[in-house]
Parts: sequence; C-alpha cells; structure tokens
Amino acid sequence: MLSRASDFLLVLLSGFLIGISWFSPLTLLIFIGFVPLLLAVNNIHNSESRKKGLKIWGLTYIAFFVWNVVSTWWVYNASLEGAILAIVCNALLHSWMFMIWYRTEKRIFGTLRFWLLIPIWLAYEYLHHTWELTWPWLTLGNNFASTSNFVQWYEFTGTGGGSLWVLLVNILLLKIVLSGKKNFKTYLKPLAIIIVPILISYFILAVRTITPEKKINVTVIQPNIDPYNEKFDSPFTQQLNKLHAQLLQFKLNKETQLVVYPETFVISEDGFDVDEQQSKNSPEVNNVITLTKVHFPKASILTGANTSHDFSANEKISVTARKYSNADKYFDSYNTAMYIDTVRNFTFYHKSKLVPGVERMPYPGFFKYFEKYAIALGGTSGSLATQKERTVFEDKVYGIKVAPCICYESVYGDFMTEYIRKGAEVICITTNDGWWGNTPGHKQHLNYAKLRAIETRKQIIRCANTGISCFIDEFGNISQPQPYWEFGVINSEVNLNSVKTFFVRFGDLISYISVGLTLIILLWAQVARYKKA
Repeated sequence: MLSRASDFLLVLLSGFLIGISWFSPLTLLIFIGFVPLLLAVNNIHNSESRKKGLKIWGLTYIAFFVWNVVSTWWVYNASLEGAILAIVCNALLHSWMFMIWYRTEKRIFGTLRFWLLIPIWLAYEYLHHTWELTWPWLTLGNNFASTSNFVQWYEFTGTGGGSLWVLLVNILLLKIVLSGKKNFKTYLKPLAIIIVPILISYFILAVRTITPEKKINVTVIQPNIDPYNEKFDSPFTQQLNKLHAQLLQFKLNKETQLVVYPETFVISEDGFDVDEQQSKNSPEVNNVITLTKVHFPKASILTGANTSHDFSANEKISVTARKYSNADKYFDSYNTAMYIDTVRNFTFYHKSKLVPGVERMPYPGFFKYFEKYAIALGGTSGSLATQKERTVFEDKVYGIKVAPCICYESVYGDFMTEYIRKGAEVICITTNDGWWGNTPGHKQHLNYAKLRAIETRKQIIRCANTGISCFIDEFGNISQPQPYWEFGVINSEVNLNSVKTFFVRFGDLISYISVGLTLIILLWAQVARYKKA
C-alpha cells in the first residue's frame, strides 16, 4: 500500500514540475520533471503486482493530466467544454504514447530500455504536429520560448532539438538515481549537457549577424475589439468609425508602406463572409481601403478577414462545403489573410492549421455530422476550409515578400519553413488572442513566435486584436509590446532578408529520424515477441 501511495505522489510531482516549467523563471525544472514519473514506472515494472500495464497507464495519465491542467488551464476562458476536451484528450494521447514505449521496452529489455523513450516520444510529437487532432502546444521544445536566449541553436534543430535535450537530461538523471550513486561527479555529465547548449546559444548570440537586404516601414494596428461582445455583434462600419476616431488621436507615420490589421478584422455587415470573387466590390473591403488611405496614403494592407468561396455548378464540392439555407448552392468559409497593394491587387491566404473542434471538425469527410457540435467562437465555428500550399504575399510595388501566418499556425515550426523556402523575407503573424482573457495563454502564444524568429532568422511583425502586438527581431527579442486589452498603434522599420537557415533548408531532421527509428523499434519489438512465443 505504501508503494502505491509513493508512486502516486511521484506522478503528481512529475506532472506539477513539468507544468510549472512552462512559466519563467521555472523553465529549467523541465530537466527533472520526468524523473519521478519514470521512477514510478520502474517501481511497478519491478514489482510482483498484477496488471502492471494498466497501473502504469493510469499513473502516466494522471501525470500528464496534471501537466496539461497546470500549463493550459486558461483554455477554459474561451470554452469550458473545449478546455475539458483539450486537457483530457491530450493527456490521453500522451499516456497512450507512453504505453507504446512501455510495451516495446518490455520486449527489448536491457541497457536500451529507457533510451527507447526518446525516439518514440519525438515521433509522437511529430505526429501531433501533422494530423488533424493536432494540439502541439505542449511540445517539450516549446518550453524554452520564455528563455529563448538558451536555444539560439534552434536555427539548426527546431523545437525537436529542445525536446531531445529535455529527455536526454531526464534519463541521465534517472539512471543516476537508479544506480544509487550520490557523489557530485556522477552529476557532472547531465549538468554539462544542460550548460553546454546554453553556452553555445550565447556564443551564437555573440557572433551571429543578420545583414538586412532591404527595409520596410510598417505600422501595426491593435484595435482591441472585444471578440465576445463587440466584434461579431456590432456593425463593421461602426467598428471602422470607432477606429478612425482613435487613429486621429495618434501621430501617425505618413511614410508607412505596410499597415497590418489583426485576424478576422474584416467581416461582412450582413453576417455572411466576404465573397472572395467579389472582394474588389465589397463595401467592407473598400471601407478598409478608404480608412487606410486617409491615415496612411502610401501603404499596402495586410489584414485578417472572414471570407468565402461559392462553388459553381460544375465545380467539385469540398468535404468542408456548406449549403446555403435559402438556395441550392454550396460555399466554403475561410479564416483568411488578405493582402491589398497600393494598385489594388488582391492576394489571399487561407489558414491551414485550424484549431480542432473550434475551426474544424477533425477529418470532416468522416465526421461531418458532428460539425454542429463545434465550439462557436465568434464567426469561426464549424469546419473551415484550408489550402494545401503556403502562399507568400509578394508586393511588386515595394519589392517585398511576406509570409502570412494566422494565429495558431505560429506554433508549428516545420510548417512555417515552407514560407521561407518560397522566398518570404519577413513573417507577419495576425491573431486575435482575446478568447483567453488576461491569462498565460496569450503570453505563451507570443513567446512561441520568438522561436519561429530564431528557427528562420526572420523578423516578425505581430498584430493581435487585443494584444500583445509587437515586433520581434531575428534573435527573438521583442520590441514595442503593446499592453493587453488596450488600443495601440506601433510603427517600425522592419529588416528583410533572404537567409535560409539549416532548419529551413532541411526541416525537422531530428523528428524525421525519430519517426524512422520508432518504426524500426516497433518492428524489432514484434520480431522479439514472436521469437519468445
């Protein structure tokens, strides 16, 4: 009984340590967070108790549930149901992955036992970035977003390198604890593995330079429109009139070349989305153009918008298509980034990493019936449509190439590299970030953008409806951050470059290799199983 109680306390400690490590200055606790959990697993593995697998699954689920609650409790502010679903399901997926490792290591017992966890965990994280139940918020490598000076080497490895770093140190410490050795020398190796990458990171900061190839004058508007009580409930013209009055109170830069508005800024007056095929004639779009020209006469526009596409009679209907209630016609809805240059050329990008259960029912071809149960968050509920390829906004008037990233997409490092391979010279993140309120959610989201800057060595323009809007340089340094839930206008000259980092050129190699190793390990385990039979 005492053993069971101690194992329970160990997994609670593990979940708590990993969870609070998501908050600076407690980041380094991640390096010991898995040790108590692995000790509990080892205790059960070596015990004489029955149903070891079920007990290990239960304990690992508790650890991962606590981790999810401590680090992402703030999701409830947008939706209690969504928070419960995200926390329960994400902990379930983590625990299933852990059971795959446990079932595998039982058949390949020996010195490799705990080391097998590393490729299996990294392969799981990669899967969690790529399938439609994706929620990679708690990727271990994301933990260092608040201490980005520790991980400047992400330009080579991406967050996969951070996850590898965390697991390597935890397993080394576990081996020391299990060995019973308590002298200082035994801890030198894990201590060195923690310190050396940090020193390398500061060395990179000291010697790495990024030469700007051109510059653009950018103004970011943080309109601070309440997404719950104003954004989708009041007329868009009323919102624009309010914005016009607020802009009149600021000393604005008339030389601005690009004005950025946040995610879903442009909405239709009649409650429908803006028809992309008629966007040049849309009164809402034209009102935004007029407002911009009054205050920024030389500026192109990058804005978020709710848009749609009507299917013609001969066009193939997509799995995400919806039917008009008053006509025998189908349409797709999008969460869109829209670029309008100074000669009124329009370019669209449709958000392609959608929030499961909010913007998209996972695998809509199979679960379309359940769309009606999607969590409604102000005009973007149901299954939105996506696009397969990234679109880079090319402004031929100013000779710039911009990567449009919409909200949740900024959590995906490997996904973002496709923009850079297509020639993007700067990244622009448009987001809302008002759904979570003044909780750690919007701060974590901001910090993840710092990792994208490091991985790509591109400056980032960040425009958030309710904040935090800012500029981020190639090393993850934030400038002009705007207070949360306040109106704001910021202006800066932004550096552009065509640098392609190792991570951009070759992608998430650590994760790719881990997927391959995991397949070999699983095959090896099956062979071992049949040999013993």
